[in-house]
Amino acid sequence: MFRVLGVVCAIVCLAAPTAWAQPKPAAASFGRLPAIQQAVISPDGKSIAILGGTPKRRLISLSPIDAATAVQVDLGTVDVRNIRWAGNGYVVIRTSRYETDNNGGNTPLAYHFIRNVVIDSKGKVLNQLLGGNSYSQYTTEQAVLGVLDGPKPIAIMAGLDMDNEALAGRSSRIRTADNLLVSTLYRVDVATGKGAIIERGNQKTRGWDVDLTGEARMRWDIDTTSRLETLYVRPKRSSSWKVFDRARYDLPLDQAVLGYSDPEDAIVLLKTAPEGVQVVSRKLTDGSETVLGPQVPSLHPAVVWDPFLSAPVAIVTGEERPVYQWLDPQLGAVHAKLGRVFKGKSVQLSSWSRDRSRYLIRVDAPDTVPQWLLFETAGNQVSPIGHEYPDLSEAPMGTTRWLTYKARDGLEIPAYLTLPPGLAAGVKPPLVVLPHGGPAARDEFEFDWWAQFLASRGYAVLRPQFRGSKGFGETFERAGDGEWGGKMQTDLLDGVAQLARDGVIDPKRVCIVGASYGGYAALAGVSLHPDDYRCAVSVAGISDIGLMLLDTRRAGGADSPGLQYWRRVAGDSRATPGILAATSPAKQAAKIKAPVLLIHGAEDTVVDINQSRTMEAAMKASRGDVQFVVLPGDDHYLSSSETRTRMLEAVDVFLAKHLPVAP
Repeated sequence: MFRVLGVVCAIVCLAAPTAWAQPKPAAASFGRLPAIQQAVISPDGKSIAILGGTPKRRLISLSPIDAATAVQVDLGTVDVRNIRWAGNGYVVIRTSRYETDNNGGNTPLAYHFIRNVVIDSKGKVLNQLLGGNSYSQYTTEQAVLGVLDGPKPIAIMAGLDMDNEALAGRSSRIRTADNLLVSTLYRVDVATGKGAIIERGNQKTRGWDVDLTGEARMRWDIDTTSRLETLYVRPKRSSSWKVFDRARYDLPLDQAVLGYSDPEDAIVLLKTAPEGVQVVSRKLTDGSETVLGPQVPSLHPAVVWDPFLSAPVAIVTGEERPVYQWLDPQLGAVHAKLGRVFKGKSVQLSSWSRDRSRYLIRVDAPDTVPQWLLFETAGNQVSPIGHEYPDLSEAPMGTTRWLTYKARDGLEIPAYLTLPPGLAAGVKPPLVVLPHGGPAARDEFEFDWWAQFLASRGYAVLRPQFRGSKGFGETFERAGDGEWGGKMQTDLLDGVAQLARDGVIDPKRVCIVGASYGGYAALAGVSLHPDDYRCAVSVAGISDIGLMLLDTRRAGGADSPGLQYWRRVAGDSRATPGILAATSPAKQAAKIKAPVLLIHGAEDTVVDINQSRTMEAAMKASRGDVQFVVLPGDDHYLSSSETRTRMLEAVDVFLAKHLPVAP
């Protein structure tokens, strides 16, 4: 028996749900950043830290569960990625800021710098971790690898320090690497932000993983000359590193590292075979393996970790919706109990107290606004905390169903289809094809604010999991290699054709909309198949693949893993001359007949805004119908409520003109 109770009203009280009376919710109701972006319970289970706020300001609320008080920290417009507790008295806030480098007068390089700011339980800002470390300021991401709890919590972090060997070599006129800084592990006092070196890597070191004491157990080195990635391990009670695995990073791997498990002193691996993948653990001492999960077709199962044990506790697979295989019976029983309460929904155990008496859970579904709740095992009490989109909690949502269809070469393609709320029987709505980004990504069984916004405007929304998407097996993902402008495009069109045959949509009223790779797919759709779409919207999309490869080479070098990856999946002109021009929308702009809307963040460091500028120039040169909306101050991820809303409003106006709901 469950009891539903109240919980401390924190951030969400600033934006309580309103009764639904309007035929269409405002774009701002969908575009706002979530009122609860993240919620984390303290290790002792006595307090909740909530990252969220209003559409205009990000806030952090620190709420004691058993007291009617809350401390709020106003973050203004700071871009916050996530938060975590460090002990019971501190919260680490992971922030991002944008900077450019003139690159010695060459093409400027843009970066997002990730930093960690600490507040105490009273909301006072104390420090920036490693903020006084002059060398570590040159790394873009200062990763927190773990936190050692206690009265004086210690953060284990990856920063930079001087490579003394390279410096000595340079002073003695021995040729060394130009970069004199190397990846370095630090123990950082959370209360002061000051760090002490644990150990240095070398010029090739790119990453680390640590045990519960903060000792390094794994180290990744990359040699761009030989294209070799080497994983070193160091068992407990050992002082020396040994090679665990070595492989070419530009070739498919038969295993991937998921993390380090402290109780077993083992590496958790995802082993790949033609018939599927399997999660195993391999001890560092003797190499013996333990199978943790069954062999499944999914190429990228997720692993849930217990931060207090530093051990895997669940494996998540599934195609339509997540399927949990719990390795920890206690957590599995809690999840099963909550699953029976919230039938048909996706229930996530987001965080829990060290003694596992209290849990923060997130309940979600494609047609349900995500909600956060507190579950207490004593009395089986469930207390609502709030909705992520409070203005939509009472609004009708579009219905979403899972379907599959055959591509023209016979490959089975899965997809989500969302229909407008209140759609009358027999009515064939216009369709928006909404391909996901990545492309090695996938849509999930969850609330999608963009798809639901489009459905609220009267559009059917098809989200195909085209070949090249992850989560459906290695063969399926690798089927997308070199097919950006080929079969990955026809997979989308085959989904439209199937809906038309089923009498679901009007095939003469179809537009394509997407972001990142999805933006490329939108531009490729109207340039490579100009008679099949009435319009296209590209948000931060790629228009010139050759330019993207050039930018990747400029940033990482001719032998960088990133460049090798993009050549494999997007196309390699060395192996297939002309493929990049043939599949780049900017190079095929003269073929476009449909109007195009381009939207791009001015501070995008993933897909440079020049990609949209290049597309705009190409379309204007061929006298095409093109609009370009620049989002000042925004990155690749639409990280502010203002820019998300502005994007939705621009899309709304554009579609209303070129794809009106009324036939």
